[in-house]
Amino acid sequence: MTIDIEPILDNWYLHLDKGQKFKVVAIDDDNLVEIQHFDGDLEEITRRDWDDMDIELSEEPQNWTGSYDIAETDDLGADITETSKEDWDDSLDQFKQPLKQKLTPDP
Repeated sequence: MTIDIEPILDNWYLHLDKGQKFKVVAIDDDNLVEIQHFDGDLEEITRRDWDDMDIELSEEPQNWTGSYDIAETDDLGADITETSKEDWDDSLDQFKQPLKQKLTPDP
């Protein structure tokens, strides 16, 4: 028995035949549904094709970066080391160059 699942904008679904998650990103008046697969690929399908798909509602993937091709956790904007006020007040003496430098080499 097939259960009809309506396409809802910004909802995630699991394609049971393929085992792939996708998100509905647009629905237009011409009975077309635009979906974005987890890997970022966009696909436009008819409402009839939607109804024929073996899908179920799904939760958003834990790793939402699949479609953005982000490999480094620092690129996510999370887990970045916080800079405290004290860090800005640290002395820079260790980086200062000596005021007088030898202009001639030692003999």
